[in-house]
Amino acid sequence: MDMSKYKSMFLSETEEHLRNMSALLVAVENDPADRDGIDALFRDAHSIKGMAASMGYTQMADLAHHLEDFLADFRKAGTIDPAAIDHLLQGTDLIEEVLAEIAADRPEPDVSAFMFAAPQAEDAPQNEHRLRLTLRENVVAPGARLLLLMGVFSEMGQIAAQRPSMEELKAGGAHRKIQFVLTGSLSRATIEEKVQCYPEVAELSFSDPGDERAPERRKQDRRQNSLASGTVRVDTVLLDRFINLTGELLTTRYALKTALKEQDLRELGEGLGQLEKLVGNLHSQVLKMRMMPVSTVTGRLPRVVRDLCRSNGKEIELKISGAGIELDRSILEEMSDPLMHLVRNAVDHGIERSGTVCIDVLRTRSHVQLRIEDDGRGMDPQLLRRRAREKGLIGERQAEVMRDADALQLICLPGFSTVDRVSETSGRGVGMDVVRSAVENLGGSLLIDAAPQAGTRITVTLPLSVAIIKILLFECAGKLLAMPLSRVIQTQLLSADKVLRRGKQRVFELKGETLPLLSLRKILGFSSPQGPTSLAVIVMELFGRRVGLVVDHFCGHQDVFVKKLPPPFDRLRGTGGGAVLGDGRVVFILDVQSLLEQQR
Repeated sequence: MDMSKYKSMFLSETEEHLRNMSALLVAVENDPADRDGIDALFRDAHSIKGMAASMGYTQMADLAHHLEDFLADFRKAGTIDPAAIDHLLQGTDLIEEVLAEIAADRPEPDVSAFMFAAPQAEDAPQNEHRLRLTLRENVVAPGARLLLLMGVFSEMGQIAAQRPSMEELKAGGAHRKIQFVLTGSLSRATIEEKVQCYPEVAELSFSDPGDERAPERRKQDRRQNSLASGTVRVDTVLLDRFINLTGELLTTRYALKTALKEQDLRELGEGLGQLEKLVGNLHSQVLKMRMMPVSTVTGRLPRVVRDLCRSNGKEIELKISGAGIELDRSILEEMSDPLMHLVRNAVDHGIERSGTVCIDVLRTRSHVQLRIEDDGRGMDPQLLRRRAREKGLIGERQAEVMRDADALQLICLPGFSTVDRVSETSGRGVGMDVVRSAVENLGGSLLIDAAPQAGTRITVTLPLSVAIIKILLFECAGKLLAMPLSRVIQTQLLSADKVLRRGKQRVFELKGETLPLLSLRKILGFSSPQGPTSLAVIVMELFGRRVGLVVDHFCGHQDVFVKKLPPPFDRLRGTGGGAVLGDGRVVFILDVQSLLEQQR
């Protein structure tokens, strides 16, 4: 049987176990007597060992086996030696390196130098267990799953009288049940405990007497383990909903064809209304399939903070709340490195000796907010203004009238990230232009709030999804263009007599605030129309401050599926993708800030 087809499943599940181990090791280091945590570490190491052995990855299997043995003594004692945490973390790092080589189709590196001889277990009495195992109905590739599980059982002892045989499993087929005899030193309770970490197992029964654990308890344990999964798996309930929606769409299509044929406008209108409802429902279900908990990216942060504290001699507590809130998978993938960078900045430079870093995840109706806050030294807006002048990023007059809130946003400008600047501005700004670009490319925004010796709070606001978004359509020089509606604060028609002059800059008043006016025609290199009586203005945020962007006129808004541009258009700066409108026209999604950066 070709096991390579199950490689992606192996990579995904191993990554999940490694994330669990990394977070658990940091937690156990703070609470060495956490027996549940030690047991969970043992189970994760055991799972990696079994899966790697079944797939034929011997170096990874041996390394995971070594970690399992290393944990065994601590598991028996009910407490772990904090000095052992470093070795275990190094071991998980090494497994991650091996996994990267496997993912790249390269040979496994030799890990023998890391391992040392584990103490030999004393001879124990042999127990014989007659087992019957049944998989859940919704398990994908059940034959392969049974093959993986039998590799796990082979690590527990000798297997005999197996039906179906290993040859039958390797030949494929929809086997969901297997029975066999397991001979070894493990007790029934230990076997059941090891099997609990495999949620695909619906039932494990013993034909020999003395089953002291109730079946309902076992099922509950497996459900809890399944809920803890951090990988993307499609719930069968969602699949059932898709099937039902597909059936309803087919029915509606037939009704529309009939109404069109009979020219029944009333039936046609009702059918279109039903179609709109079904498509909206389908959209909602698709988004649910793409959602992942924020914990998939915050899970490794405790380890990062722990290592930085060790290297810098600091004592910092990391608090994370709301990590169970879900976001689109593509957003989480893009935000992983920026979030890591923000936390590193807080630990490396924001906090001097000891303090707290808090990450709070909050959800609104259409957005998710990530708040990264520390109680460190903060930032001085006056120092930021002075440094920006020295770097030639702003003029003297601009610095004088700049508000403190706008001065804090200066750290996100390209060119403001220098090593020399780190000590002068509390260590902020290193790579913050990259962080801001990543956030805004996702249709989000970044806000900085800080003061000298009063800590720093960075608020990142993100849409729930970037696959299907609402866009604002507008024309500029005869071209139909668009931008994400999430970037738009408001739109308005501004009378020409409301436009004022401040030197060479056109401005206008909005709710008591003076905002600069920018011409999209000028940004794109087109000539401006002569003497318009009113201006179509998009109020949005650029470089940390609100501005008015003048376009020719508004064309409404739509829900669209955003696609990446194909080569060579993907090299164009200032575009965030493209979309096909309902009438078949193609529209570019503009990234105005990127266009302006290109002209700076």
